[in-house]
Amino acid sequence: MLASLIDVSRVGYPLLFVMVMAESSGLLVPGETALIAASVLASQGKLKIELVIALAASAAIVGDNIGYVIGRKGGRWVLERPGRFYRQRLEVLRVGEPFFERHGPKAVFFGRFLLGLRVWASWLAGGTRMHWRSFLLWNALGGITWATAVGLIAYFLGHSAGHAIQTFGLYGLVAALLAIVSALALHRRHRQRPSARQRRAARSTARHPLDPPPTPGE
Repeated sequence: MLASLIDVSRVGYPLLFVMVMAESSGLLVPGETALIAASVLASQGKLKIELVIALAASAAIVGDNIGYVIGRKGGRWVLERPGRFYRQRLEVLRVGEPFFERHGPKAVFFGRFLLGLRVWASWLAGGTRMHWRSFLLWNALGGITWATAVGLIAYFLGHSAGHAIQTFGLYGLVAALLAIVSALALHRRHRQRPSARQRRAARSTARHPLDPPPTPGE
């Protein structure tokens, strides 16, 4: 309804960029929801999915680098400062900081797919003094992968994908896909595994090294 009242093709792209960038830099705004909505609109022909993905990925990278600078300059103080979302910020610090110290690159990449880390991952990376070049590389890979995966899922499945991702999260969909792939792999492995009769036949024909050599004609 709102989309019919405004020019989506004119407002949608900058709004998407601003919301994704704001969420990535540390503001609690629905950046991923904006990407899902824009991708669904693209599936309806109101936006172009190529631009949606490119803008979302660029906004994620820019926003994360803003958050990294904030974290480097004093992000820990901001996260520990009393005020709104104080408990949530402390929980992010408690869980995220030791994980970043041990697994910085993986935390930056996979943090893009988790709500709490998606908002404050860049702050934690800056606060733990992660090397900027390493951060930039994994941040870019995570942003591009996230924008492409969420954007294409929402685009190809339309409204159903949007509701599913919002309800279960991207990890829920990934878990379902992994479960299907694992089931297929186990089924294939089971089919390729030799049967009990074949294993008994192989053992009966195998000779022990100390067995006497076969007689001629055997």
